Amino acid sequence: MNNLLRKLLDDRLAQDFFTRETTKVAHDLLGKLLVSYHNKILLVGKIVETEAYRSDDPASHTYRGKTERNSTMFGPIGHAYVYINYGIHYGFNVVARDENFPAGGVLIRAVEPLEGIEVMKKNRHSASDASLKNLTNGPGKLTQAFGITKVDDHLDLLTSSKIFLAKNSIYPHENYTIEKSSRIGISKAREYLWRFYIKKLS
Repeated sequence: MNNLLRKLLDDRLAQDFFTRETTKVAHDLLGKLLVSYHNKILLVGKIVETEAYRSDDPASHTYRGKTERNSTMFGPIGHAYVYINYGIHYGFNVVARDENFPAGGVLIRAVEPLEGIEVMKKNRHSASDASLKNLTNGPGKLTQAFGITKVDDHLDLLTSSKIFLAKNSIYPHENYTIEKSSRIGISKAREYLWRFYIKKLS
């Protein structure tokens, strides 16, 4: 096994991290790592933007109750919820909630590429000399870069090595603040400041 992969697996976030109020999980995921290991290819990105969605939230897929499409959000904590948006791209979420809510999840909106960058560029059909700025700075971009599809819906991120989330004890830490705002691309509950993102300090 790749030594870096072993370190990342040792750093994997456990279930208790996700068994908390969803907005707190969304906030605390910033600076953590999204990791994919498939066909002996390791991809790593630092999470820099998230959004929280709860079952009491009019903008959430779960607001009107459980359906076939959103059933993962009502399922085990720490699993992946992957959905297709506008019939074009996939959104990658992790199920996270406390005992007060029957469903909840955090959308990973953007990551900063750290490992496997050339593979990410190939997956995104980007030129090898393309800027990193636009490679994974959106939910559809990052799922394409990481090869995440509907097949990964229900995946247990607590036990799988294909996709998981990890602490960041390996890479240098930069100085940043965490900002919040209204979520992007929604028409309801815009007053909820449940989008969290890293703002780097110069």
